[in-house]
Amino acid sequence: MSKQQHFTRLIRFVAKDGKRVLYGDAILPCRGAGAENAQKAKVITGDPLGEYEITDEEVEVGRLLAPLETEKVGTVRCLGLNYAAHAKESGMAEPKYPVLFYKPRTSLTGPMAPIPVPTMAQQNTLAHASHPSATACATPGSTTPKLDYEVELVIVIGKKCRDVKEEDVDDVVLGYAVGNDVSQRAWQIELGGGQWSHGKGFDGWAPWGPCITHPSLLSPHSTGNRNLDLRITCSVNAQSRQQSTTADMIFGIRKTVALLSRGVTLMPGDLIFTGTPEGVGMGFKPEGKWLRDGDVVEVGVEGLGKCKNIVVFEGGMGRARL
Repeated sequence: MSKQQHFTRLIRFVAKDGKRVLYGDAILPCRGAGAENAQKAKVITGDPLGEYEITDEEVEVGRLLAPLETEKVGTVRCLGLNYAAHAKESGMAEPKYPVLFYKPRTSLTGPMAPIPVPTMAQQNTLAHASHPSATACATPGSTTPKLDYEVELVIVIGKKCRDVKEEDVDDVVLGYAVGNDVSQRAWQIELGGGQWSHGKGFDGWAPWGPCITHPSLLSPHSTGNRNLDLRITCSVNAQSRQQSTTADMIFGIRKTVALLSRGVTLMPGDLIFTGTPEGVGMGFKPEGKWLRDGDVVEVGVEGLGKCKNIVVFEGGMGRARL
């Protein structure tokens, strides 16, 4: 067994032989590469949320999966409007307290998996025209689905905790990952009844990964009690859409975990999507730049890697392939 005490970049993957699904510590091919480029990993046995061991067995990586099995994830919490510039482009006031909503864990998917868009989410009106609200909820002059991307840093909770002090947050965090909070703006804002989750909770609408990066790897980017300062980016079909830094978060990692744990128990495997910077499709005026069938979305955070997913409309053929 390896003498290493903790993983560096935890991945879950299908072995190249196609016969095994394994946890592993990603072996990067070169300096500066992300876990999405890992060709090999040291096998991890046991429970990554509890007791585990990093073995000396190296296995070739065939396909990356979401870093944790869906069944190991308890709650997926998300922050809205957590970057000042994003709040401004959305036409909303900068929040004084975190704007919290939830995505079902069925929305979670892998870092390279397709983003499925069901027929319902391809519409900007209620599915049944006979519904009394259909006309009122329609978006005038718009037939393109208001499908959007949101690159986010994801916090992975590693210990059961409650009422965590800001100075103790590092003790309860397992690590960090990259996420994409895929959103259908008509169903989020116009048809959601004042709640955001409906327009953000479709199956496969929370790609995340490519790994869980141990907090110790980000220490050079730490600014004491201030936010981590990491580049955060998103591109669509290789065209840049979002370029910012996590230092611009309104509620940083420590403050977020401390606030969300007040009177609430956080469990190992819980995920917290921490909000997105400016540059979302909704922010482009006057019509918005919406995702279409076949678009390839790549989201990344410095030091955490990248997720790359193709948008696949139900019943569509797709215009691009990974």
